[in-house]
Amino acid sequence: MKLEGEGQLLRIFIGESDRWHGTPLYEAIVLKARESGLAGATVLRGMMGYGAKSRIHTSKVLRLSEDLPIVVELVDRSDRIAAFLPRLDEMVVDGLVTLERVQVITYRAGK
Repeated sequence: MKLEGEGQLLRIFIGESDRWHGTPLYEAIVLKARESGLAGATVLRGMMGYGAKSRIHTSKVLRLSEDLPIVVELVDRSDRIAAFLPRLDEMVVDGLVTLERVQVITYRAGK
């Protein structure tokens, strides 16, 4: 797939313990994005954060959390991201979803 120029970055903020049909939500989102043919996905695990309920989630030893913040980032053309949003809406019950324009400089598969 060739992806250069203007694209969109879809960012989903969820918790590590969030599930969708028994599967970790972050995993389900990435698999659904791949199935949908989106250009790329990355899952980032946060060390500390809080959300709408203002409850701190941290990886500190004294406050060990099993629900650390997770950010899933998806990048593709705006039309492909727009087509994916209804699927994502079904999956994310509790979380934050953001969308921003990005300029794709390079997108290459290794030889």
